[in-house]
Amino acid sequence: MAAEDPSISAVSAPMLSIIVPTFNEVDNVSLLLEKLKAVLPVQNWEVVFVDDDSTDGTKEALHRLCRKYPYVRSLERIGRRGLSSAVVEGILSTSAPFVAVMDADLQHDERLLPHMLEDLQSDKADLMVGSRYLEGGSTGEWEASRVRISRVATWLSGFITSVECTDTMSGFFMIRRSTFDAAVRQLSGQGFKILLDILASSPTPPRVKELPYTFGIRQHGESKLDALVTLEYINLILDKLVGRWIPVRFIIFSAVGGLGVVVHMAILTTAHVLGEPFLLSQSLATIVAMTFNFFLNNALTYRDKQLKGTWPLLKGLLSFFAVCSLGAVANVGIANVLFQRSFTWWLSAIAGIIVGVVWNFAATSIFIWRRR
Repeated sequence: MAAEDPSISAVSAPMLSIIVPTFNEVDNVSLLLEKLKAVLPVQNWEVVFVDDDSTDGTKEALHRLCRKYPYVRSLERIGRRGLSSAVVEGILSTSAPFVAVMDADLQHDERLLPHMLEDLQSDKADLMVGSRYLEGGSTGEWEASRVRISRVATWLSGFITSVECTDTMSGFFMIRRSTFDAAVRQLSGQGFKILLDILASSPTPPRVKELPYTFGIRQHGESKLDALVTLEYINLILDKLVGRWIPVRFIIFSAVGGLGVVVHMAILTTAHVLGEPFLLSQSLATIVAMTFNFFLNNALTYRDKQLKGTWPLLKGLLSFFAVCSLGAVANVGIANVLFQRSFTWWLSAIAGIIVGVVWNFAATSIFIWRRR
């Protein structure tokens, strides 16, 4: 039997892996590492920074840290973005039996990590959550409006999970790898709320224990929260409620189409009031509504595949016109055939609309917003 390589046996595999998604956090990554080093033992842990192609020098800073410290790793993602999916890829890149997730913005209290690990190792829980809403915790200097939004989001989470947890919106937690593995194939991987995704996707409710902490103040960089975070959260809720039957992207695409109808009728009505010929009014309303639908779908429905730049947008818009024109033909054709076969006019119309929408969604997904 061959002797064991001493250079291998001397290296201790990490017991804990800390996953930190990053995007333009160049001033924070070194500070976070120093904070982790101050509270964790000198061995048996690693930190995995998952960077979404930062443009401010974060990647270069992470490379320097990786060369200096053997327990620092960097995973770069090109052409895709999102906190939840970054966390999933980070966890899948490690073999540590316990995994923590925290942000790079220094707003999470790293001092809780040893206590979280101790409770998991002693089998007191499957999932440890840093809670801002447990007694002793706080949202810090949040504005009242942001607290209310967070509270409402936490309440909505009750529709997709029955696990008792005061802060399902928390981005700071530690989990057994086996618990994560049981849920990973059912994860939506959408938006920012990976903890809620895990809770809603677990085949059996994990044992959750919470520790209170005060949410800190961002010292460097800019917050990644924007108006579309709300949409991503709604996407997650919808996916867990109806995603097994109807794709959430199709629901959003249909909703955008509904708004397009409103825009169409507004333009048509305005042109009619101004005394323009019906054919001209209808043509103008159709072009404006289709343009509106294209840009709104590009910003919302296909945000992760968003077309950028003058030529890609122009090409996409013209393709959208062509695809939707064929959809309109299919709509009218199916409706007319059904009506001629003695179906009621309204049922024929609904069938035609459904065929048109399905065609438009499928064709645009394939020919315009295909994954690059």
